[in-house]
Parts: sequence; C-alpha cells; structure tokens
Amino acid sequence: MTQAAGRTIAVIPARGGSKRIPRKNIREFAGKPMIAWSIEAALASGCFERVIVSTDDDDIAAVAEAHGAEVPFRRPIALSDDHTGTIPVIAHAIDWLREQGEAPEEVCCVYATAPFVQAEDLQAGFRALQESNDVDYAFSVTSYAFPIQRALRLTPEGRVAMFQHEHFSTRSQDLEEAWHDAGQFYWGRARAWLAGTPIFTDRAVPVLLPRHRVQDIDTPEDWQRAEWLFKAWQAQQQSGGA
Repeated sequence: MTQAAGRTIAVIPARGGSKRIPRKNIREFAGKPMIAWSIEAALASGCFERVIVSTDDDDIAAVAEAHGAEVPFRRPIALSDDHTGTIPVIAHAIDWLREQGEAPEEVCCVYATAPFVQAEDLQAGFRALQESNDVDYAFSVTSYAFPIQRALRLTPEGRVAMFQHEHFSTRSQDLEEAWHDAGQFYWGRARAWLAGTPIFTDRAVPVLLPRHRVQDIDTPEDWQRAEWLFKAWQAQQQSGGA
C-alpha cells in the first residue's frame, strides 16, 4: 500500500471506563483481546507509519503494546468520560504528535471494538481519501436491513405509530435505500480533525461494507450477536466463501 506524502497515523481510542460491558476493549473475543483485532488489521493494512492506542488505562496500554501498537501517552481524564466524542480524542492525539515534532496529514480512527474491520477496508478508505481532494473524511457504512421510512415508534399509551405515515402503502422496493455508520473506522485529514469538522456531511465519502460484517457492540446482547456473526463469518472464510 503506497502511503501519501507526509505521515499517516492510526489512532485507536480505548478508554478504560466502559460500563455496560466492563473492560470490553480487552475482554476476550474469539480467542484474542477485543482490541487486538483492530490493531492487527491496522498493522496488516500497510497504510500507517504508526499505530497508536489512545487510552487512560494501564491494563489496556499493556495489552495494546503486547499486540504491536504504540501507547506513547496517556489520554487526559477530561477526554476519558462518557460524554467525550471521537473527534476531540483524535485531535488530542494529533496535537500530541505535533508537539513531538511530527506532522501527521492523514489520520485514521479505528475503533477498538471492531473485530470485523479488515486491512482491505482500511486500504479502500485511504484510497478514497487520496483520490478526492475536496473531501475531509472517508468512513465505513452499511445499509439498513429494513426500510427506515416504515419504522415504528412506541407511544406512551403502549401502542405503535409510524414515523412516516405516508409510506404505509409504499412498496419496500420503491423506497430509497438508507445507510448508517458501520462504526469501524474514519479516515480524516489532520486539519479536519483539529478543526472539529463534522464527519457526516457531503465532504465525506463512504466505504461500503456488507451487513454481515457490521455489528455495534455496546450491550451484552450486542456482544453475543457479534460472536455468532464472527463465528459464521470465519467458517465461511475457511470454506472458501467471500
């Protein structure tokens, strides 16, 4: 993989305070600490001059280093609570690198709980960013399994109501396909991260992923479903499937 001029950096945010799934960043998933899957994909992609884990936690730091990542700093407590977003965490890492005399240009946030992330997808995101001078980000997306225009909500009375009543009789195949963030990686230009530029705008390009390789992992139910999907996907790979 040819690197762009300047420095390309992967930053994997992994704070220690996960509450719904305690220690989820280093909990074993399919035989490895969860974060190891993201580290290994980043290293295998060949895109990055450095793969850095941003954490406030010594145990996470030790696991990250054991699997080949760097942990050159500890993330400040002010950026390690439940309300801190991704952009400030990546901006902090870029600022730290600049203070060390480095000048990162393309920086990819790879989530620590993304065991389905693949080196090839990271490479595709890098190419997308390189080939489009007028964009700030390239990130993973996948399609919704059900038309969002026919989504239901639960009323205070315990009944149901449609969000878009006008589509009650619209055929599913006549509705526009909708996509959502796959929650795996976000390539971005350093200047965009530092400026706090929003990711979900027309200055971002999508990297399309199949639904069977996407699973948000925020609850124990998510974790269990991710394990089922991962085992099925591995079995398919071993049998020669895509």
